Amino acid sequence: MKKILVVVLSLGLLINLSSPARALPTTGPGNRIHGLDISKWQHPNGKPINFTKMAAAGISFVMIKGGDGPDPADALAFKYLKEDRAAAQAAGIYTGFYYYAYLPDSTNKKFIIADAQAQATKAVWRLASLGGYSDRDLPIALDIENNCVRLKSNRTCAKYMNRTLISLWTQTWLDSVKAKTTKKPFVYSYAQFLQTAMVRSKSLASYPLWIANYVKTPATSQPGKKVVGCFAHAWTKGNCTTQWQIWQYSSCGIGPKYGIPSNRVDLNVFSGTEESFLNLVKGTWEPDLTDFLPENETTTISLVSSSAATTNDVTQFIVDVARPDGTPVVTGEVALKSSDTTTVLGEQKLVRSATGRWTLNITKLPAATYQVFVEFSDPTGTHALSQLPVLFTITQGPTPTPSPTPTKKPAPKPQPVDSCANQIRN
Repeated sequence: MKKILVVVLSLGLLINLSSPARALPTTGPGNRIHGLDISKWQHPNGKPINFTKMAAAGISFVMIKGGDGPDPADALAFKYLKEDRAAAQAAGIYTGFYYYAYLPDSTNKKFIIADAQAQATKAVWRLASLGGYSDRDLPIALDIENNCVRLKSNRTCAKYMNRTLISLWTQTWLDSVKAKTTKKPFVYSYAQFLQTAMVRSKSLASYPLWIANYVKTPATSQPGKKVVGCFAHAWTKGNCTTQWQIWQYSSCGIGPKYGIPSNRVDLNVFSGTEESFLNLVKGTWEPDLTDFLPENETTTISLVSSSAATTNDVTQFIVDVARPDGTPVVTGEVALKSSDTTTVLGEQKLVRSATGRWTLNITKLPAATYQVFVEFSDPTGTHALSQLPVLFTITQGPTPTPSPTPTKKPAPKPQPVDSCANQIRN
């Protein structure tokens, strides 16, 4: 009996090792394969996620935020991507990661394309650092849901990218990542944005869609469908429904139910069968040496234009920073520094016109002749520091007449809003 038992156990182990995973439970609304997506917000105070509990709750896949805009937020996203991907896969959960689109403040098509290509390179570097695609990885997703490229001082949007340019950027990013990794990336967005901010394009629609649409009845509803009429976008079908692969149906998942220390989590379902799901994870990609993130890579900074006048004006420098092959740097920032490069001068506002191109606006510089540096630095250590010597003169402007300060009325007390009122709490 013992010998027979050993054989059975060995056979069971062999089956487990040769099969992709346990049968995927259809625990999601509408008897669909259930998943969720996570970011730093699911790690309050740095608390870890219990992925074993998540798997036991019927979750088969998790999409992890793996890229963000400014460098500090991006570094935090990468930290949790590495930790959560390993822990989720160890618990038997399939993983994917999504890259937040960080659009450039430019209308120049050449810069738009270069920016998208540079950010696609960054996404590939990130994937390479994980070892490439394994047979537990869903394709990477591009999170494209915001076309604001410039903010006002009150944090409202001052400038939006137009439909043609945002579609060009998106198509370039998708094509670049697909060409390198062989897998088609997902597009994550919502129907209103796809209709109003992007063009209808068959080439865009050839990429799988991960759609956000929060409802109370996901088991019987269709995502991205109006009660009356149609959303008209690249993924709209003839019957006004949306062609989707993943549906983010609620942002009001009960976190602790899935082993998550935050109160809320986004919930998702997959549209098809287990076979169609497993087809998405077929095909692996292993990076070669050129696909890894460089360390302290040499950079070159060059001046595009500059202007300086009086103490009442904005002093401006537009600079490009390039990698050794001439392509733009992917991370980092620039600042105007004193001659000993220890002091940041005046009040500086940095506008990222495109990846590797910055517009630096400086105010409150005293009248003087300045022999200083525009300095590029990269806290991630990807690109090396470089400096550009600049010489300019600020003359004293007339003292401006102070404007009277208006009396502010007390703002009304905000009323509490239930953001989950029209969503399922699952």
